[in-house]
Amino acid sequence: MNIHVSEEAAKWYRKELELREGDSIRFFARYSNTSPIHPGYSLGISVEQPKHPGFRTEAGGLTFFMEEHDLWYLRGYRLNVKYLDSIDDIDYVYEEEAEA
Repeated sequence: MNIHVSEEAAKWYRKELELREGDSIRFFARYSNTSPIHPGYSLGISVEQPKHPGFRTEAGGLTFFMEEHDLWYLRGYRLNVKYLDSIDDIDYVYEEEAEA
């Protein structure tokens, strides 16, 4: 499991969510209609500080993380968070990780 957030995506989050240097964004599994990797769930985000992070990464002066209890959602996948200039929005790209 890995998460990569591009610098352009981090800039988009800063602008859209009015974030400052040092703020944190949590990725979490939420009950929803669809996901390319888990039917019935999707990826949610919230602006909050980590409590029990199972994974964290930094980009653009922001911390992006998942709490331990949400790691199941990305197990076996790499999440690439990219910015799409053509629609001024974020794209979540899931790639299966090779088994060791």
